[in-house]
Amino acid sequence: MASVPEPLQTTRKDLLARLAEDRVYDLAVVGGGATGLGVALDAAARGFSVVLLESHDFAKGTSSRSTKLVHGGVRYLAQGDISLVREALHERTTLLRNAPHLAQPLAFVVPSYHWWEAPFYGIGLTLYDILAGKAGLGKTRFLGPQGTVQALPTVRTEGLKGSVLYWDGQFNDARMALALARTAASRGALLVNYCGVSELLHEGGKIGGLVALDSLSGQQFKVRARCVVNATGVWVDALRDMDSEAHRAGGGKSVQPMVAPSQGVHMVVDREFLNSDTALMVPKTSDGRVLFAVPWLGKVILGTTDTPRNDLVREPQAFSDEVAFILRESARYLRKAPTRADVKSIWVGLRPLVKPQVDDGESTKALSREHTVVVSRSGLVTVTGGKWTTYRAMAEDVLQRCADKGLLAQRPAGQTVNLHLVGADAAGESAPVSLSQAEGEHSYGSEKVYVEAMPGADQMLAAGLTEAMVRFAARHEYALTVEDMLARRCRMLFLDARLAAQLAPRVGAILQEETGLDPKIDEFVLLTFQYLQTP
Repeated sequence: MASVPEPLQTTRKDLLARLAEDRVYDLAVVGGGATGLGVALDAAARGFSVVLLESHDFAKGTSSRSTKLVHGGVRYLAQGDISLVREALHERTTLLRNAPHLAQPLAFVVPSYHWWEAPFYGIGLTLYDILAGKAGLGKTRFLGPQGTVQALPTVRTEGLKGSVLYWDGQFNDARMALALARTAASRGALLVNYCGVSELLHEGGKIGGLVALDSLSGQQFKVRARCVVNATGVWVDALRDMDSEAHRAGGGKSVQPMVAPSQGVHMVVDREFLNSDTALMVPKTSDGRVLFAVPWLGKVILGTTDTPRNDLVREPQAFSDEVAFILRESARYLRKAPTRADVKSIWVGLRPLVKPQVDDGESTKALSREHTVVVSRSGLVTVTGGKWTTYRAMAEDVLQRCADKGLLAQRPAGQTVNLHLVGADAAGESAPVSLSQAEGEHSYGSEKVYVEAMPGADQMLAAGLTEAMVRFAARHEYALTVEDMLARRCRMLFLDARLAAQLAPRVGAILQEETGLDPKIDEFVLLTFQYLQTP
């Protein structure tokens, strides 16, 4: 145990005491999703003083609701965006290397029911291998009908011509976000969840900090910072409005929205519907969309959709036609088609799609088709768009933009290329448990020894969840509510919403014992009905 760093305490009282200190930070980050956490970690790794504020829980929004894939972006090949694919493939390797306890290679099979499909997709996927080069995770192969069934035992065999097998990666997104947060904290950054921003502070027309609002106590904190980064995902326009001259003059909103949200729906069914550690990928469904069936933590994820949405809600609901689409398309490729009654959980993520136009007077740099960085007249740095796989490269782009504008000092990039995340210190020495299997303590990597030393390590609450894990989450992983624990510290809400509801009272009692705060049991139980999409 001596070789594994002791986990830091995340006591709420201590975090708020630090937030109340009279100091000037180099960087204040608003938003605790993949992008904001990546920026905070990179800045802390370069020796900057950093504070990050998240109005809800870390990865509460889009960053915990992905398809769980670490990928180069096969679809971008068809669009001819070779540079974007190459960057993502490079970052894929970096992510898998720095967090082997949370990410791993995953084989995908693209079934063929027409003679031309296998060679057509095979050519593109072979190019995918070539672009990956030494960073490749496995060689693309052509499979005959028998080989396809061996890889995907439940695939529909009627008319099956064969398939193409290729490699990408998968990961545990919410726990990856938590690892970023805790690694940044180990480098001196202060990260506080359930603490939003009620006001931006300006000095001579320039950003000089912000006012933080603890949503649990209502206490406010004045936080001074030389640079403020807005990394709030689909909600970036709200902070940009707060920064605008018209807002400060009492004139209300003045900025042109950057983000057009789009929602992606995912549904979870039992493993028996795929019965494999290999994923199914359909590159073109009946209406031209992509469909995945991904084995993950003992279940199967089906999805995803891409539907425009005008409203910004914290818990978006799937539209009935999206649910029908996923079930209908799954039935075209699986011998035993899942029905609505088989669905264990439905969850929706809002993607921040960046609009091409921006406000006059703002300096804009579209660093890739995936993400955009904007710097306002006052110096507020906004980043939005992008995807999990390239979070680290996005962070480097943001900090370079801050330096170019004189908001931060120029310091060498690349500090996070070989920076192992918390829990990875010893995990790379042996292969981690497969993420396609049921969830367990493998998510902790080298910190498993500390979890096992906690009270209640022998008290099982459910498969893959012990009392000790709840106590560890409260003491070392910023968990305050039942939702924090059952949605993002372990993934029960995403895997089986009914079981999560049953566990809520016991988990809540442990959390309240640890934190002395209301774990919001009733609110969580109501939330499980939304994940079941039950009236």
